[in-house]
Amino acid sequence: MKRSLKKVPGLILTALLSIAVMLHFSETAKAQTAADIIEQMEQAMRGESSEAEMTMKIERPRYTREISMKAWALGEDYSLILVTAPARDQGTTYLKRHNEIWNYVPNIDRTIKMPPSMMSQSWMGSDFTNDDLVRESSTIEDYEHQILREEEYNGREAWVLELIPKPESSIVWGKVLIWVDKEHYIMLREENYDQRDELANTIEFLNIGEMGDRVFPSKMILIPADKPEQRTILEYKSLEFDVDLGESFFTQQNMRRVR
Repeated sequence: MKRSLKKVPGLILTALLSIAVMLHFSETAKAQTAADIIEQMEQAMRGESSEAEMTMKIERPRYTREISMKAWALGEDYSLILVTAPARDQGTTYLKRHNEIWNYVPNIDRTIKMPPSMMSQSWMGSDFTNDDLVRESSTIEDYEHQILREEEYNGREAWVLELIPKPESSIVWGKVLIWVDKEHYIMLREENYDQRDELANTIEFLNIGEMGDRVFPSKMILIPADKPEQRTILEYKSLEFDVDLGESFFTQQNMRRVR
């Protein structure tokens, strides 16, 4: 009996030490995980390269407009978008190389480089802006990150992350909240807040399923906070990741040739 009593304090001490160690590493992991989650999310959502066919539906109280497109991307710095319908816009292309965008308009056979003054303007009449295409900011390097909480969202366990732009960055948002699926590291929701901490817009990622050899949300809905009656819906019809693309594909010359 005495030997058992002597063992008890040792067992309790060991257990308490184990709990303390677990709590320490839990807090450390939590502090490190926010950036790791974002890195894995970006890899899951983007891949090294991609090729896609999609439609963009612009819904307004008085009309609805639908645009069909093909898109190619290489990492974060290169993308090319070809409009395939409607007929009046067919052949229009947009090229992104790093932080610059060019627009080719076939009706006048002219390529235009978009000036900084146009970056905040609507892209093709949608709720996206030209600046959304560029995405000059780095989600990892230009923000401070933290995990706010964990919760269930649309039936999926998710992390809720808060991203605060660093003072030296040129990001227009005052704060960004994102919901990331804990199983597949895909984004489920994004909320962008202005400098007054008021909600500017919400992006929902829906129709999650197998696409391009991975689990991916094939539908994205952007809703401006101040105009809840309008929205832009982007839906993927096909999507392939890690396709054979090089920087030479993303040129002004190819804007005219790509089909």
